[in-house]
Amino acid sequence: MALSTPALGETKVSRSILDLVAEPDRVKTTSIDRVAYASDASHYLYTPEAVVIAKDAQEVSQLLSASMRAGQPVTLRSGGTSLAGQASGDGLMLDVRRNFRGITVLDQGKRVRVQPGATVRQVNARLSVYGYKLGPDPASEAACTIGGVIANNSSGMACGTEFNTYRTLESMTFVLPSGTMIDSAAPDADAKLAAAEPQLVQTLTRLRDRVRANKNSVALIEKHFALKNTMGYGINSFLDHDSPAELLAHLIIGSEGTLAFVAEAIFRTVPIRKLAIATLAVFDSLDQATRALPDLLDSGAATLELMDSTSLRVGQNLPGVPEAIMGFEVKEQAALLIEYHADHDEELAGLQSAGQRLINSAALRAPAILSQDAKNRQAVWKFRKGLYASVAGARVSGTTALLEDVAVPVDTLAETCGTLQELFDEYEYQDSVIFGHAKDGNIHFMLTDRFEGDTALNRYNAFNDKMVELVLSKGGNLKAEHGTGRAMAPFVRRQYGDELYEVMVQLKTACDPRMMLNPGVIIDEDHAAHIRNIKLNETIEVEADRCVECGYCEPVCPSKDLTLTPRQRIAVRRAIAKAEAEGNEELVAELERDYEYSAVETCAVDGMCVTACPVQINTGLLVKRLRREDAKPAMAAGFKAAAKGWGAATRVGSVALSMADKFPTPLVRGATEIARKVVGEDTVPRYDADLPKGGKARKPLTGNLGAPGVEPIAIYLPACVNSMFGPGTEGQGVAPAFEQLLKQAGVSVLVPQGIESMCCGTPWTSKGYEDGHVLMAERVRAQVHAAQPGFRLPVISDATSCTEGFAHTLEEHGFEVVDLLAFTSRHLLGKLPPVTQIDSLTLHPTCSSTQMGLNGDLQKVAEAVAQKVNIPMNWGCCAFAGDRGMLHPELTESATAREAEEVLELDASAHASCNRTCELGMSRATGKDYRHVIELLAQATAAH
Repeated sequence: MALSTPALGETKVSRSILDLVAEPDRVKTTSIDRVAYASDASHYLYTPEAVVIAKDAQEVSQLLSASMRAGQPVTLRSGGTSLAGQASGDGLMLDVRRNFRGITVLDQGKRVRVQPGATVRQVNARLSVYGYKLGPDPASEAACTIGGVIANNSSGMACGTEFNTYRTLESMTFVLPSGTMIDSAAPDADAKLAAAEPQLVQTLTRLRDRVRANKNSVALIEKHFALKNTMGYGINSFLDHDSPAELLAHLIIGSEGTLAFVAEAIFRTVPIRKLAIATLAVFDSLDQATRALPDLLDSGAATLELMDSTSLRVGQNLPGVPEAIMGFEVKEQAALLIEYHADHDEELAGLQSAGQRLINSAALRAPAILSQDAKNRQAVWKFRKGLYASVAGARVSGTTALLEDVAVPVDTLAETCGTLQELFDEYEYQDSVIFGHAKDGNIHFMLTDRFEGDTALNRYNAFNDKMVELVLSKGGNLKAEHGTGRAMAPFVRRQYGDELYEVMVQLKTACDPRMMLNPGVIIDEDHAAHIRNIKLNETIEVEADRCVECGYCEPVCPSKDLTLTPRQRIAVRRAIAKAEAEGNEELVAELERDYEYSAVETCAVDGMCVTACPVQINTGLLVKRLRREDAKPAMAAGFKAAAKGWGAATRVGSVALSMADKFPTPLVRGATEIARKVVGEDTVPRYDADLPKGGKARKPLTGNLGAPGVEPIAIYLPACVNSMFGPGTEGQGVAPAFEQLLKQAGVSVLVPQGIESMCCGTPWTSKGYEDGHVLMAERVRAQVHAAQPGFRLPVISDATSCTEGFAHTLEEHGFEVVDLLAFTSRHLLGKLPPVTQIDSLTLHPTCSSTQMGLNGDLQKVAEAVAQKVNIPMNWGCCAFAGDRGMLHPELTESATAREAEEVLELDASAHASCNRTCELGMSRATGKDYRHVIELLAQATAAH
């Protein structure tokens, strides 16, 4: 296999290992790929020598076996949300997320078989239909994957130690460094393991007996594992399990990728409690909040989440946070998120009475009422789940956020928090934060600094030593749920003592004799290991500088399986800035060259990343900036000219599509391919047979549209995209459908006279052509203002991305902008004649409908059309993104692959969306005719 020679240097991974991968495109050795994978959610930075996108468990087995023989270090990477450095390494990295996302629900939801690349949220979405969920409930559930959940023995906010990974994992299929693969549920698992790994089995048996025979070891294990504990290996397994396969499987839980690769696992699930009440209680101090915990815990609280004053201060600057933390100056206050769960009203009433009595007796800043209010509860949990990233995002530019998590007995938590705050003051860590799962005595604290140079590192070491002493003096654990990683590896011996540490070392060497699997994690004799390779980020563009690389954005990104994710786009920008600061011109040139396609051209700029980002970063804005800064003068002038004559431009596009439809597809595609090679693939769209004929002009729609003799109640701006791209084979188009519904409902709207020359502006903003956008925005504002009949009517459009574009143009000037979905839901549905419903309808929500909160209206309209409405669980942005799906068809193909599979399985009677280009993208991906849901509604009312 021919490998590149990047500026980072030729990979040191042996070609004999990489040649085991059949498809060369799954081997990544360029600088940009290595830099992109170097970043995870921790405060460490290790750049891999090579990355392999693993195909399946068998290939992982072969790669591990070859790596062990060669002594090649290997790191397994799935979600990359781990916080202690266990998901990064400087050897060979195996991506076990992309091709390992399988989920199979078993026993009507009581059990579930999962692969390591599926996120907790994705698994729970499948289980929720049956009334079950996974036991572990980490705050990062939107992004963290099952591989990490198992590797870190994840717990979370409500599950405690009763329903953590260790307690709920039933069986697993694991692959040892030797390549041996064992299904622990198989009847002959012990025999197979003994036959393949006789020395390992002997060591496991000997260590089990050694631990059990030592009373001090037993007592120490029982003490530490009575609390949340992910420090070192899960040596409680030696007390809980006898058979070698079961024992090893449970030792692998929490082993952070240092003992084996888990290819698949079966979990026992837990029932979803039917009822919940919650409140956010703000106390005058952290001490008061923590001292209230024991009584609240005794009252049956399911969740008690602690947030200190810094958490509240940051939260006050975020959108959509709970009202309880607003309206006052934060000084020393702290809050508890208090929640109770029940299955029956009587049970809930009893819990509410007991809990409210305790809350009422507490000294609070304002009354806190336990309530079932879903909206408030959602706001509270969104704030809490994004708290780490939100606080870290508020740090000073160029500093690093370092998050630790510890556990102590609940009755010592108040004193522990007080001493921690004293340590923050002593070592001058300003704006440090404490938050966490208070009911378990599990708190997280964060330090921010530029961890560089002797002064900063000595200060951190001195703080760390006192923190370790504090936690262990309280009978606590130095890691509760984030894993030991690199951050606490030098302190494992200190928590457990020489005897149990030696047991852990022997376990590691028995499983991994060459110490090649995730070296430096959990076991590391280097007492300074935790301060090596700390991230030192350079300041980058303001749109992305706040990023903490948490990875929450990655599951929703349409380019995640093709090129880069938002986190990786930002990580590479930081690598470019660092290379520039170091004068490494060769690396800068290579990264910038490859960034153009991997980060800029294949970004859909759909903004879905902002819906998942706790610090509200829209990486699409960064990409738009880069496109704007790189805009070629000739293209910018051309797009400005197009803005001036937009009416003619749309008609030319429409006619061109209609003409192309009359010629053989290979002829037209061949012509466009030649033009793409000459002018550029990011400039000339590719023609395909699935593109429709051109649409009709908008000018005939001008004036009052709908019921005659009725005063218009809105200004209607039909989208130009529906004019350029005609309807599908069976559709009439959204504008005629809307006109029909208006007449049936007795409602009228007004279409401005200059509609043919109007556009939402997205074609210019998405490509970075600012002059054209300014010209179009001024025209739209003038035309809409002129159309107003003396008072301001709301403005509606009929493609969600266009509605979003018009909103950006008009709302800051006092106009109300409403999408056609919301308008129909509010003003038409109740006035329409009876409909003839179809059996089933599969919907594709769009990125714009999601960001504008329109999916409820989309669902409501769809439910009027069909008896059963499906939204695929693998729904995501289609990445057609205006013309992006024609410029880079591979982007849409990758983005829609998993959703398309599910759509075909659902096999609905009809398929709909709410944006023409998204309909084109989904039609291409599935072979189904996607139409605007308004078209289907009109068809249903006409059929009655």
